[in-house]
Amino acid sequence: MPSPVIQTLLILLDRDLKRLGVEAQLKAVPGDIVRVEQRIAAEKAAIEAARTELRDLEAKKKVLETEIGSAEDKLGRYKSQQLLVRKNDEYQALSHEIETTQTQIGDLEGNELELMYAIDEARKRFSAAEAELKANISGHEARIKMLQEREISLIAELKAVRAEVAAAREPIGEPKLRLYDRIAVRNMPAVVPIHHVDKCGGCHLKVSSEVVSAARGKGGDPMAVLPTCDQCGRIVYWEG
Repeated sequence: MPSPVIQTLLILLDRDLKRLGVEAQLKAVPGDIVRVEQRIAAEKAAIEAARTELRDLEAKKKVLETEIGSAEDKLGRYKSQQLLVRKNDEYQALSHEIETTQTQIGDLEGNELELMYAIDEARKRFSAAEAELKANISGHEARIKMLQEREISLIAELKAVRAEVAAAREPIGEPKLRLYDRIAVRNMPAVVPIHHVDKCGGCHLKVSSEVVSAARGKGGDPMAVLPTCDQCGRIVYWEG
């Protein structure tokens, strides 16, 4: 059975580990909130991208409609001029222009059909993105509210745990407390058992026979000097 001083240190260790756990959870909350906000921003960006794509396609369609209209006007003028000419070479030249313009109109109309299909698909993507955001936004906002409430709860819990830590420190003498604090800064848990194979429960390396003897309370008062691992420096005790 651990000595009384080790038992008080184990109580302190338990409180400290609990404190560290609460502090870690509290530290993670702002990052969790940021990640939810980033998801909201990403979904809004997806909607805006879909909206921009749709607007760009509609703008291209208007330009294309204008080009088709201009080509049709040009075709009408060529046909009217052709009715008035008397020379065969002029007639043939206008026939060539008419044929070229008709081909141009056909190409433009083909492009217009492709663009109309693209607009239809872009409109579907925009509607889907908008519907997804509306479905998710309330959930995201609820998640943020829950995280904010959790943060408040953790702050209160941390205050209580710190009070428990302070109470657990009171029965421990100053020299032993200084040793514990020095170890706890770099190696937690700061107090670990020695296993039956004489290995440290922290670093899992074999400790010297002197440390084992001290941990078992042989050769002196086990409360006088706390035994520590030869390798990692943690306070050790014999598990029994």
